[in-house]
Amino acid sequence: MSRGMLGKDSPIHIRQNRRDALKEADLVLLAGTVCDFRLSYGRVLNRRSKIIAVNRDETQLLKNSDMFWKPTIAIQGDAGSFLVRLSKGLKGHRCPEEWPQSLKAGDVTKENTNRAKADEKTAHHLNPLKVLHRVDELMSEDSIIVADGGDFVGSAAYIMRPRGPMRWLDPGAFGTLGVGGGFALGAKLCRPESEVWVVYGDGSLGYSVAEFDTFTRHKTPVIAVVGNDACWSQISREQVPILGSNVACGLAFTDYHIVADGYGGKGYLIGRDDEDRLSDIIRQAQKETQEGKAVLLNVLIGKTNFREGSISV
Repeated sequence: MSRGMLGKDSPIHIRQNRRDALKEADLVLLAGTVCDFRLSYGRVLNRRSKIIAVNRDETQLLKNSDMFWKPTIAIQGDAGSFLVRLSKGLKGHRCPEEWPQSLKAGDVTKENTNRAKADEKTAHHLNPLKVLHRVDELMSEDSIIVADGGDFVGSAAYIMRPRGPMRWLDPGAFGTLGVGGGFALGAKLCRPESEVWVVYGDGSLGYSVAEFDTFTRHKTPVIAVVGNDACWSQISREQVPILGSNVACGLAFTDYHIVADGYGGKGYLIGRDDEDRLSDIIRQAQKETQEGKAVLLNVLIGKTNFREGSISV
């Protein structure tokens, strides 16, 4: 939920290489963060680090402790209130700047590597990283990003930068796909002046594409960008090497843009032949939402190795 809290370009926000930073840290503050699979059950924490854990829930506060990690101080309470009080108590204190600056330099290096990978040609269709970078560059500063998917959304989490607090909504730790349409509807109704983007995988889109009817009837124009690779790629990436079968992972390059048209929205099919016009199509989609029409960008994407090694199954 804290994505976007520091804006999109804060010098003290490190988006990449988190594991390396945690290994180097003298002190780690887990402000509501849980030592579950996302932190490798605490194994990514340095045993020499002092660790302060804050959580409302005692079970979550101490999850997997005494196995791979142990809190130096465990505080059962609201993480937000704790941070506010801590900030007041540390008024006037300044940390040495060398380490944050080195982390930021590593962050920039990783971002540049990701951008270089976005320029690589895929065997078929468009490079998904290039599409996500282009959307991030063109989306408005008041945008809200709704993420609903697996592989495509996992890539988006590394590339797209929420512009402010509460401007990133996703399915949560357990990957409850299908929230995209409802989240986007709620976001647009609560903040009608904001540009609302739904980043869909083609698998997860099937759960809520019918909400384009709702977007039309209730005049809630949002923009959906669908990474269409005709596959449940996040599952397939590990299922095939482990089981030697792609069963139940294959989908089709479905004409989702026509579905959006049928529900009263506006759909675009975007393939490799449209690469040079990608920015123009995105700007046109933004213009049409300003005029009251929900838009779906059905983007045919190819395969990359960007997320090899990520937790999938």
